[in-house]
Amino acid sequence: MSIFKRPAKARRAALLPIAVGTLTVGAAFLAFAPTASYAQSNNPSSLSNYGYTGSYIYGSSGQGNGNNGPITNVNLNPSTIPFGRSLFVENCASCHGNNAEGSSRAPNLQGLGAATIDFWVSTGRMPLADPTVQAVRKPARFSRSETLAIDAYVSSLASGGPAIPNVNLQMANEASGSELFATNCAACHTITGAGDALAAGVYAPSLLSATPTQIAEAIRSGPGNMPRFGSNTLTDQQVADIAKYVTYLQKPVDQGGIALGHVGPVTEGFVGILIGLGLLMLAGLWIGGKAK
Repeated sequence: MSIFKRPAKARRAALLPIAVGTLTVGAAFLAFAPTASYAQSNNPSSLSNYGYTGSYIYGSSGQGNGNNGPITNVNLNPSTIPFGRSLFVENCASCHGNNAEGSSRAPNLQGLGAATIDFWVSTGRMPLADPTVQAVRKPARFSRSETLAIDAYVSSLASGGPAIPNVNLQMANEASGSELFATNCAACHTITGAGDALAAGVYAPSLLSATPTQIAEAIRSGPGNMPRFGSNTLTDQQVADIAKYVTYLQKPVDQGGIALGHVGPVTEGFVGILIGLGLLMLAGLWIGGKAK
């Protein structure tokens, strides 16, 4: 017999577990919804100086801009080149060649700039076990000093490409960064920086663990399918603004209430249906009981 043909008391008894179950699922979703506090311990939101001096970068065609700008260039020590070469030959040469000239398995790295090498190595995307799949962020294999040595070696082979940036967040504007991010980045990475699927199995990665340096490196070097934004498209100030906004996304201030994973109307609609429908069902039962 349909529950709608039963007596009012029986209908209420049949619908009450459904309503309670709906509310329970909604409450559980709210309790366990992920938050955007994914920043790693080595990526404090207050980071304004990534531990380097603003200076000229070895092996780069560009010049540093002193200590007064929103972005300065990291100084690579030429004396670390032999050490960097030994690390590169041991860990990277099987695909890229001893002199980073490239092969059938991997591209030529000469002239790409220290920022390009630094991004791929510091984010753990390289070395890559299988060059046929999209590289994913993982714990870096090398320490920071070892990474900089590899950067110094590869960038010494040929000039050109962007230098490793040192982003001064104290000189950046978060509101401006929000507008620039929405215009240039959100279409792929989403407005919350959580990343999203693109096409043919490719995806835009989450930015919620990226350091300001890595954000600026990605903007200037264009890793993977990401477009490369030169200084004629985004100035150093604008890049710093975007970096500051992304660091805010990593640990936002949720003044409006529960975060719901910071993925926008999808979870909001889901919770609205669960809780709203449950409340409507309870209200209907109560009204129906009063009518009898």
